[in-house]
Amino acid sequence: MMTKSTYLLIVFFALHLACFAGKIDRKALVQRHNLTIQENNPKKPMQVGNGEFAYNVDITGMQTFSAHNTMARWAWHSMPLPEGVKVEDFKGPVYTVNGRPVAFDIDNPQQPELSKWLAANPQPVNVGRIGLHLTHADGSLADISELKNTTQTLDLWTGIITSSFVFDNYNVTVKTASHPKNNELGIEINSPLISKKQLKILVEFPYADDREGADFIGDYNGIQKHSTVIKGNGQNLLVERKMDDFNYFVSIASPNSIEYEYIDATKNPHKFLIKPESNQAQFTFTFSKEPDNTQVFKSVFTASAQGWKEYWLSGAAIDFSQCTDSRAFELERRVVLSQYHMKVNNSGSLPPPESGFLKNNWHGKFHFEMIWWHGAHFAFWNRWNELDKMLNVYQKFLPTSIERAKKQGYSGARWPKATGNIDREWPHVIHAFLIWQQPHPIYFAELDYRLHPTPQTLDKWKDVVFATADFLASYPVLDSISGYYNLNPPLFIMSENTDHNTTKNPAFELSYWRFGLRTAMEWRKRLQLPESKSWNSVLKKLAPLPIEDSKYVTYEGIKDMWTKYNFEHPGLIATYGMLPGDGVDTAILRSTFNEVLKTWNFDRTWGWDFPVVAMTAARLNMPEKAVDMLLYPNEQFSFDVMGYNSWVYFPGNGGLLIAVAMMAGGWDGCPDTNAPGFPKNGKWNVVVEGFNKLP
Repeated sequence: MMTKSTYLLIVFFALHLACFAGKIDRKALVQRHNLTIQENNPKKPMQVGNGEFAYNVDITGMQTFSAHNTMARWAWHSMPLPEGVKVEDFKGPVYTVNGRPVAFDIDNPQQPELSKWLAANPQPVNVGRIGLHLTHADGSLADISELKNTTQTLDLWTGIITSSFVFDNYNVTVKTASHPKNNELGIEINSPLISKKQLKILVEFPYADDREGADFIGDYNGIQKHSTVIKGNGQNLLVERKMDDFNYFVSIASPNSIEYEYIDATKNPHKFLIKPESNQAQFTFTFSKEPDNTQVFKSVFTASAQGWKEYWLSGAAIDFSQCTDSRAFELERRVVLSQYHMKVNNSGSLPPPESGFLKNNWHGKFHFEMIWWHGAHFAFWNRWNELDKMLNVYQKFLPTSIERAKKQGYSGARWPKATGNIDREWPHVIHAFLIWQQPHPIYFAELDYRLHPTPQTLDKWKDVVFATADFLASYPVLDSISGYYNLNPPLFIMSENTDHNTTKNPAFELSYWRFGLRTAMEWRKRLQLPESKSWNSVLKKLAPLPIEDSKYVTYEGIKDMWTKYNFEHPGLIATYGMLPGDGVDTAILRSTFNEVLKTWNFDRTWGWDFPVVAMTAARLNMPEKAVDMLLYPNEQFSFDVMGYNSWVYFPGNGGLLIAVAMMAGGWDGCPDTNAPGFPKNGKWNVVVEGFNKLP
């Protein structure tokens, strides 16, 4: 007979094992938010991808009626320079900085063509359009309006899109997937239209596109500007692509022999059709910088299913199904879909542009201040490897950033604002003077060390941390009257809505400077190095965060703070939310936060501003307000049926995931309770596992 003590012991071990087995049915959690649509969504299509490569599809599961983007993180191109001009010829205007003349990378009216070229180059490349070539029995092309019973579903658990429709009274089913690691696209088509010769595969390659803000990139009219050569036969074709200084290759493999034909090789040698042999057609398209004609067909679908399963089972998870608040399901939907989109668009070997692979805003360049919002969530969701890949940009750009600082008269490394795959700043006044991205690499290094407290981590980051700290210490100027080190103009701050010629001692940047220097000093201790006197001196004497009427303000001496500057990013409260509060008095911060809630124009903000407010609310023990901000009814923080934030602004998706991670997993010094940032009112019984705390 079982004794009471034995029973209790069995129960204890059962509960103990249950904890380690995981509390959340992750497959059920993910799949209850699978995407299904019945209508074409030309501006915001579905995607498959892996962070390094992505393929965007229309309602047919391919790029049949819309020349959507197929993009790879390594695919960058530069247009030929204006005739007789060199990059080195560019001369930026000279500003007086702390009494000395400094030339900055700002567009020069005297060099309009070169300024424009530097803004647009390099740019990402659309590496190819792959769609269906659908015709009626008489040979006339299909129109999208002629498709019937269109349905498209993305299975988030497998990363496979299944699209089906009826055309000319025949069914067509298309499956689409991306390999989880390689630049490989898998396509499977089933339809009687194949044997009727009414369904073929269209392959078309455009020239590069230097337009700013284009939804779909690629110049399909610049026929003479590039070359396409097709080689091979049997079950593999190798396509060699050349455009100016950029070459790449596309391998097309099938389990059956591949037959192709040009529509009109004279008019367009970059456009051809593949003619499948049977009513089930399978193809793998592999994109690469180097030629490989040894590719053989292999199922991308199996690899996709395994890769996405591993992704969803890795790291953290949060389940809202036990919540009784009517908004909980919508918040869970946003969180799950954001995880998919951030993996597809934001986990590659370089930081992504703000619209990822989906669109091409800002000439496809990435923004150094946005790296935090694109990637920090991976660390807090315990998926460090997804973030670590893009952070190599700091080591890669360290020499050029040191050179930039030296030219401007500073020590250490001054990181750029907006670049492509090379460290050449886009000449622009905001890019030249924005500073809040400068401490980022120290923050990332600290996240890495918290997760991997090893000598290897210290060695990996030390040069970047120390060069960054050297710049942070050399940038402020000592005021002989006040005795403070000031952040003096010209500078642009997080909100970018103030006059850079007069903005001084901004609140967010002062707090972040403190965090950066304090953390860098700790790194010297870990490496058993002596204290840096210059870092310590600046840290001790850095100007205090500006205060007016017992509230923090955006910068020192600002006029009409709560009527004229109550829009854009609320950096003055991000000091105690996004940041851990260096230099912050929490009583003053609370008053400031309440004033922001009362007066801020949230219709003139961006997608990540709502998570900023939520994170501050969480630290101030205002969890109801934190949830309210994550579900705030505002166009800039809306999430459409696809789960894209607003007009496709991935910092908004990333910000949501950071705030939820903080509320679920906590932060240094938070209450020792489950999900400390969520309300304890009985309506938010969230189940969480695997989160890492924020600093």
